[in-house]
Amino acid sequence: MERQSSFRTAKIEKQVSFNGEIEKQSSFRGAMEKQKSFRGLMEKQKSFRIVMEKQLSFIGGGSSERRKSKESPGKRGDSQLHLAARAGNLDKVKEIVGNCNASTSSNEAIGLLMSKTNQEGETPLYASAENGHAVVVREMLKHMDLQSASIAARNGYDPFHIAVRQGHLEVLKELLHVFPNLAMTTDLSNSTALHTAATQGHIEIVNLLLETDSNLAKIARNNGKTVLHSAARMGHLEVVKSLLSKDPSAAFRTDLKGQTALHMAVKGQNEEIVLELIKPDPSVLASEDNKGNTALHIATRKGRIENVRCLLSIEGININAINKSGETPFDIAEKFGSSELVSVLKEAGATNSGKPSNPAKQLKQTVSDIKHDVQSQLQQTRQTGARVQKIAKKLKKLHISGLNNAINSATVVAVLIATVAFAAIFTVPGQYVEKDTPGFTLGQAHIARNAAFIIFFVFDSLALFISLAVVVVQTSVVVIEQKAKKQLVFVINKLMWLACLFISIAFISLAYVVVGSQSRWLAVCATVIGSTIMLTTIGSMCYCVILHRIQESKLRNIRKAESRSRSFSMSMASEHEILNSEYKRMYAL
Repeated sequence: MERQSSFRTAKIEKQVSFNGEIEKQSSFRGAMEKQKSFRGLMEKQKSFRIVMEKQLSFIGGGSSERRKSKESPGKRGDSQLHLAARAGNLDKVKEIVGNCNASTSSNEAIGLLMSKTNQEGETPLYASAENGHAVVVREMLKHMDLQSASIAARNGYDPFHIAVRQGHLEVLKELLHVFPNLAMTTDLSNSTALHTAATQGHIEIVNLLLETDSNLAKIARNNGKTVLHSAARMGHLEVVKSLLSKDPSAAFRTDLKGQTALHMAVKGQNEEIVLELIKPDPSVLASEDNKGNTALHIATRKGRIENVRCLLSIEGININAINKSGETPFDIAEKFGSSELVSVLKEAGATNSGKPSNPAKQLKQTVSDIKHDVQSQLQQTRQTGARVQKIAKKLKKLHISGLNNAINSATVVAVLIATVAFAAIFTVPGQYVEKDTPGFTLGQAHIARNAAFIIFFVFDSLALFISLAVVVVQTSVVVIEQKAKKQLVFVINKLMWLACLFISIAFISLAYVVVGSQSRWLAVCATVIGSTIMLTTIGSMCYCVILHRIQESKLRNIRKAESRSRSFSMSMASEHEILNSEYKRMYAL
């Protein structure tokens, strides 16, 4: 904080000496002092949040266990008040606050209720402001103070900032009506809400904030860029006009690179903004950044032909200004620009610097360019790698979920087969003793010597005990590692194939006993249908398993071959390789 304060003081003195406006210096310093005093309030807010986090939430804790069980926090960890505020349910919000007032008369409990954050650090006021529910915001502000109303979420935005970002004008009016100082809050990069509104192009919000406090336009971000810098770079013409109407001298303020808003504007593609920035004082065209580049240098380097033409049309511009590298805009155009850009500058009278080239400088520039390109490539590779790893994690999660579903399904099927097999043993189909016969009792079954029944009995028993074995394994073994889980699924699936095959054989065998000798053709039909379906299904599954194993073996060989020839920077798998290697959309185990 001390470094940031010292930097701003030096920045202010530099701008005042450049513009020669001693009278405006006191107002600018007043804005800085106002911001510092507000930051002191933010420090108090941090201590308040620490105390608040150490206490149990009124809605979710304490002696009210019954109320805690009724909460439905969801993935974000939202309380009931969060959910009502996010949905814009004013009646529910009033009900929750009313219940809190009825159970306790302590203002501290109400404050804890309103200041409670979810897993993202969002308060109920944040949730309501983000979704633009102005009436809910108005109701909650009745029970809040400045500290709780300015609690920032983990993304660095407080309720005021997030409302600005989403463009909710009515919400901002409600917040400013109760707490005008919210306009002075900053995020992690020291951006005010005015910065956010200017970047997004919300002109109505920009005008509202400027009417609240015009000194907001003088506060710079950590990189030294003002609101005018952001608006000019993003191409928001109306915002630029509004800012310049409040303070025309803002066009001369520079960032840490020494660039003005005009330098930022020529990087874009809006000539109207360029003209608007030059209109208050054309001398801004001569402003140089830390490398001695004017706006014409920057526009030429970026290849913005229309902006170059626009700058050349301004009377009094120095077409042949030389930067600290000894280059004119024409030198830059010949080095980096297109033939059209070279001809435009040449027609306007641009020339070379006329200085002999310095081999040392050229070598230094070449090394700098190569270094920049390498860093750019490395950054792009890291970004690609992070994206690929993110995709891989998602696919791995889906893969594990599929394995878990297969295991659960196998358990259910095993239980069903065991149930059917167990019941079939004790449901003997007909052929009972109906007359007194020596060695038998009435009602006793006498089909034990029937070959079909013997086959049924054997295979039904096999299906029963295989299914029970699968159930025992599934309920006893806990597998965490993915490869081991895949092997377990492979073994269980094969056992379930056998169980299904054996129960099918048992059914067909029993069919010969049930239909009798006169209707044997029905049993034959069942045999043909069952055999065709089961053999086709199991055969297809075997083919898929073998095909999957062959493809896996080929992919492993390809990876080994590529790993020998690839460099480290190119050894990372692409999205296509991941989708078509071990994480297939469908395969058989």
